[in-house]
Amino acid sequence: MQQVTIKRIKIYQVDAFTDRLFAGNPAAVCFLKEWLNDQTMQDIAFENNLAETAFVVPRGSLYEIRWFTPAVEVDLCGHATLATAFVIYHCLGYKAPVIVFHSPRSGELKVRNEKNLLWLDFPADVLVHSGDSAIIRDCIGIEPIEVIRGKTDYIAMLGCETDVLLLKPDMIKTAALNARGLIVTAPGNEVDFVSRFFAPQSGIDEDPVTGSAHTSLIPLWSEKLGKREMEARQLSQRGGRLFCIDNGARCLIGGEARLYFEGELILP
Repeated sequence: MQQVTIKRIKIYQVDAFTDRLFAGNPAAVCFLKEWLNDQTMQDIAFENNLAETAFVVPRGSLYEIRWFTPAVEVDLCGHATLATAFVIYHCLGYKAPVIVFHSPRSGELKVRNEKNLLWLDFPADVLVHSGDSAIIRDCIGIEPIEVIRGKTDYIAMLGCETDVLLLKPDMIKTAALNARGLIVTAPGNEVDFVSRFFAPQSGIDEDPVTGSAHTSLIPLWSEKLGKREMEARQLSQRGGRLFCIDNGARCLIGGEARLYFEGELILP
């Protein structure tokens, strides 16, 4: 009888950008000795059925990282990187103040552990004004004040927090956008700005908290408000809190996280 080789993969699930369980954005984190093939990682992400699954391979003093939604691999994911850093610090006993990640699609990324927050150090997005207001209006059913285009996403500026909170986008039309997703944002009532993120074309109708979207929102709101340091909330059903610093070509995104479970995946 042929013996079957079993792969055991350590997996964690972490709620990111929150100080309590059952809020923020849940991410799975899988630690590998070597990369699995792309289809296997996509299958695992589909099986996990979370907005993101991060796959991590330690390489000496740094960690290689990739991110998958249930449908596609993505260029950058903030909350799953925050979740990975939380595991490395709080479950694996990492002591240095900074973790260095390398992404094949986004280059070097750093996370600093400071003052009870984990700070993502990510490249800031480059934004341009878009002439696609009519297309975005059809998606969200409200006239945007301004439409901006980043590297991967559209951004629709709305008038107030209530407009963002009550928004009910047409997911079919949003899925047809030539973009990773659509960010809607407005000034906040109790924070500097609020947002929501819709990405049906990436397999996520609404993402609970989107760190990577804030690489666009931070330079946008820093310019509009004349502030380098800001606080933000993402107004999904689960909700999330983010601390934001504009550093020019880079931006810092701070947040907390909580461990939900740890276990093993068993693969043939």
